Amino acid sequence: MQRHKRWLVITIWISTIAFVGAGFVGWGSYDYGKKQGTVAVVGDRQVSLDEYQREYSFLYEQYSKMFGEQFNQEIAKQLNLSEIAYNLVIQKNLLLSYADELRLDVTDEDIAKELIQMPAFLKDGKFNKETYVQVLLQNRTNPTDFENSLKRDLLLQKMENVFKITPSNEELNLVAKLLFIEDNIDIAVIDSNNLKVETPENMLKIYWESNKDNYMSAPSYDVQTQTVQLISKEVTQEEIEEYYSKFKSEFKKADGIIKTIEEANEDISKAILVQETKKEALKAYLDLKKEKETFSKQEIVFENEFKYNLENIKEIIAAKEGDILKPFLFNNSFVILKLNKKFDSQPLDFKEAYTMVHSDYVMTERQIQMAQKAKEMLENFKGENLGYVNRTSSAKIPGLNPNEANDFLARLFASNETKGMIQLDEKIVLYKINDVRFTEIDNAQKEAVMNTLTNLQNNELMNNLMNSLENRYEIQSSLENKKDK
Repeated sequence: MQRHKRWLVITIWISTIAFVGAGFVGWGSYDYGKKQGTVAVVGDRQVSLDEYQREYSFLYEQYSKMFGEQFNQEIAKQLNLSEIAYNLVIQKNLLLSYADELRLDVTDEDIAKELIQMPAFLKDGKFNKETYVQVLLQNRTNPTDFENSLKRDLLLQKMENVFKITPSNEELNLVAKLLFIEDNIDIAVIDSNNLKVETPENMLKIYWESNKDNYMSAPSYDVQTQTVQLISKEVTQEEIEEYYSKFKSEFKKADGIIKTIEEANEDISKAILVQETKKEALKAYLDLKKEKETFSKQEIVFENEFKYNLENIKEIIAAKEGDILKPFLFNNSFVILKLNKKFDSQPLDFKEAYTMVHSDYVMTERQIQMAQKAKEMLENFKGENLGYVNRTSSAKIPGLNPNEANDFLARLFASNETKGMIQLDEKIVLYKINDVRFTEIDNAQKEAVMNTLTNLQNNELMNNLMNSLENRYEIQSSLENKKDK
């Protein structure tokens, strides 16, 4: 296992308990193929494939809530969600192995107390065994497996309590004072967009001559292509049923749940046509390689003008001159591409680069003017007094948008200078601190500081603990090179 850089999801501790609290959303609805087997061994504990799949399902549900409707399997792949789930389940089993060593345990009474509180198993306000069994059956599990999982999660909860630390009042008061300190300040904002810059052509040419290496064409490629259009025909219901039985895990809704055959009917038909067309495209590919056929189109294309998918463009860039790439699907056709020759980037002449040169020259000159003006103003600085501000006073800062104001305040309170300037991309803020005071904080602010400090301290403790446990227990993985399904 790759060594973690941070403790992954400290707020997502108890997946089984959380799943039941959410009414079993997503439980057992994700199909990964086989249900048995071991993905890793941590110390003396075997990490089952079912445990890993459940962790993935739970994480998928959490990310769906955070991202909303736009979250899907493709985004899950981009986030490496399967790897996050795998690392998290390994870390949990490191903790469980340590719990075994410490001889911590969960009794049947502990499990029973948890079960009778779970809303999903209540009927008329009381735990109902028939409801319990029925709910588990509907979610493709059974009491034995569920209670074993619950036992692991309760043991994790006990481990969390063992290692949980609470900041002292002295630490809390010190951090609260630092966070809610207030400065009485004068400021002035210089916006580079308000500075006028002359752009005579002779100056633009001098700038272009000095920065030619910044204005290059994209690499270009001499390519030949042949397309094989997607086959058009009626797909029989028998073909659809056979394909679905073999590959149903490929047809999922946005939330990752497998579609029914009726819901996936159109997608299955297209998948069958793609599969059949690919066979024809591979035949054409072999004929082109053997020079039995010729390519239908030849052109020179700049790298930034390829319209294909990113992975196909990367394949073209990595190809050698003379290579013929295997067919890839693009816009309902399979494309077979031959790379004849690569051309390196070339310097753009002044006319070709004019728009970029003009923009860069104006931006550079504005930065120079802005810095000079700021230096002059700071010598005898007189700004607008804003009164007392703290780290959350972004609305009180004139001339800055919310992001700029937050950036300015963060850097102001990190500075040791009582007078100076802070650059924010296209603006410079001059400031002078007239006075500093500590303020009394209310209960809500105190609670926020307590939560932040507690999380920071506990995360640091967990990071150190995980480093120690990874060296303490052997980890044998059978799920190498993990990728999202």
